[in-house]
Amino acid sequence: MIEKKIKIEDVSPLELFGVQNYNLKELAATFSDAKITARGDEITLHGKPSDLAKIADIISLMTQQIVKFGELKKEQLKEILTPTQGWDAGQEHTPDIILHGIKGHPIKPKSANQAKMVKAIFDNDLVFAIGPAGTGKTFVAVAMAVRALKNKEVKKIIVTRPAVEAGESLGFLPGDMKEKIDPYIRPIYDALSDMIEADKLKVYEETGIVEIAPLAYMRGRTLNNAFILLDEAQNTTPMQIKMFMTRMGQGSKMVITGDKTQIDLPLKQKSGLIDALEVLKNVKSIGVVTLDAKDVTRHPLVREIIKAYENI
Repeated sequence: MIEKKIKIEDVSPLELFGVQNYNLKELAATFSDAKITARGDEITLHGKPSDLAKIADIISLMTQQIVKFGELKKEQLKEILTPTQGWDAGQEHTPDIILHGIKGHPIKPKSANQAKMVKAIFDNDLVFAIGPAGTGKTFVAVAMAVRALKNKEVKKIIVTRPAVEAGESLGFLPGDMKEKIDPYIRPIYDALSDMIEADKLKVYEETGIVEIAPLAYMRGRTLNNAFILLDEAQNTTPMQIKMFMTRMGQGSKMVITGDKTQIDLPLKQKSGLIDALEVLKNVKSIGVVTLDAKDVTRHPLVREIIKAYENI
């Protein structure tokens, strides 16, 4: 049993605890093995480390809901407290909702493998998420990055992607660096725009809290207290992905996503993603999650297309 104290910020204790402490009582009932007490603007928790981490995460989600919408309804609290369905028996559960989008809709795993990806990111500082297009791996990774930023677990989000078609120098394309790279990271912006208001995202980019840059811009840096996402990693070379992974600094998490069936590198060039999975297969504390056709969240026909190609 350990003790953890949580300072209530951004909302009043009454809003968070609910009428006659309803919200606090529901939280305590969900985690019956933990002791939850509140005094003034501070909550004190006693229990197992795994339980206390989950309770702290739920309190953060409750706070986000109140800040954004001015209230936390009973049905919203129930949704936050409901564990993810479809996980393997015996796995530790994390809160179903990763965070709330800009229109208030809850962003959550939509499949068992997406839920495993969320858990892997909670449990590891470096995670590989491998799967075909449409399985939600990039969206989940971005959601976890935004969640970590909102919960003040990291100070910035860094997203990078190899721009194979344009060449890593990007020098011949018109415009500034952002305009050069925009076509290649548009899926990242689409995900971010679901989770961060446009004006706030613009400020985050201007102040460096959210940084989206070509992979070549990572060279020579040490990335501390950041959530770092490498997307489309199948199009890196072994040297590039090694360079990227060794940028990790203190207090950071890395997620590497890729699709081994969509490699756009020259025919004789080995994919850095495939190389890294082979080289690191015996390294502990690295999470590897594989997604497949069952995890496709696009049009149902996409699932059938993926299955057809898998059977060739």
